[in-house]
Amino acid sequence: MNHHFPLPEGGELELHRYPRQARHGLQAWEAADEYIMNELATLDWDRHAPLVILNDGFGALTLGLHSHRPYTLTDSRIAELALAANAADNGLEPGWRALNSLEELPGTPGLVLMKLPKTNAMLEHQLAAISRVAGPNTQIVAGAKAKDVHTSTLKLFEQMLGPTRTSLAWKKARLIFAERDMNIAPMAAPAPLSWPLEGTHFTLHNHAGVFSRASLDIGARFMLEHLPANRPGRVIDLGCGNGVLGLMTLARNPQATVTFVDESHMAVESARLNVERNLPEAMERARFVVNNCLDGMGPDSADLVLCNPPFHQQQAITDHIAWQMMTDARRVLRRGGELLLVGNRHLDYHQKLKRLFGNQRVVASNRKFVILRAIHTA
Repeated sequence: MNHHFPLPEGGELELHRYPRQARHGLQAWEAADEYIMNELATLDWDRHAPLVILNDGFGALTLGLHSHRPYTLTDSRIAELALAANAADNGLEPGWRALNSLEELPGTPGLVLMKLPKTNAMLEHQLAAISRVAGPNTQIVAGAKAKDVHTSTLKLFEQMLGPTRTSLAWKKARLIFAERDMNIAPMAAPAPLSWPLEGTHFTLHNHAGVFSRASLDIGARFMLEHLPANRPGRVIDLGCGNGVLGLMTLARNPQATVTFVDESHMAVESARLNVERNLPEAMERARFVVNNCLDGMGPDSADLVLCNPPFHQQQAITDHIAWQMMTDARRVLRRGGELLLVGNRHLDYHQKLKRLFGNQRVVASNRKFVILRAIHTA
């Protein structure tokens, strides 16, 4: 696998995905990153004004433009760690200004570069943020796979920012160019999407970056039927999303504490909001952490880990995140502590649990999902 990202001026960066696992060996950039960097040579942008970069997955754009001290915004803790690791590999000091997806952008940027996010909800959130700070001379360039640039995508840029055009395709990538029409009023940040959690009096609130934002994830729905009740102890909701599993664990286990962990800033904030709005009396038993799995948590940190692992990183289908979640869970569980995990039946998580824990058993299964329990015995 080639890990060298070419720069327009003839140099290159050595870029890797994070966490580094040789088995998945995925490239840490795509053609849209190269297309954006090549296009910059033709743009006349104010280099004295802030440069803003959104959704730079592993640092290609931020490090390629490192000398401009860009503001770089992401919702992903993994992206933040990848950027820092790739900077160190290339001998670059942290000269960028980091922002998470819930923070405001700097005023009147000269140039805004965006990799299109995965969902329209996140795109609307970010275009609204750009609309609040961009001036008439701000250059706005977005890049993505050509198949992900739809007529509806361009209409959204036009409605929220102003005149929009698109490039020809290059290496199956396409660019979007937008101008800020100051006659279009700046947009407030969209409110979290809220809906009632069936069978309860709770309302779930979901920021734009939350997985399965518009409805209850079917894996989580199945897991809710098998959560423990009336047990004390330290619980971790690992990969918490909107926090529904941890929220119901707090409700059913009044002597338990729950740590909500996700690599998404918006997910963790949604979890915090859901406990605060639905179980305010339980806030003192809750902790909220943006983290890459369970980095920094030591042994004997938990009695129970709940996990509904993802099987993709950005656009790539992979099991290495689930593997890291299981490995970290084993490391932090006390002896006799349990991992309770839900996954698609075809993913064969039971084999991984046998390798890690030396045991596993099926708690429940249906046509699509299986819930597995493993106990830390060593």
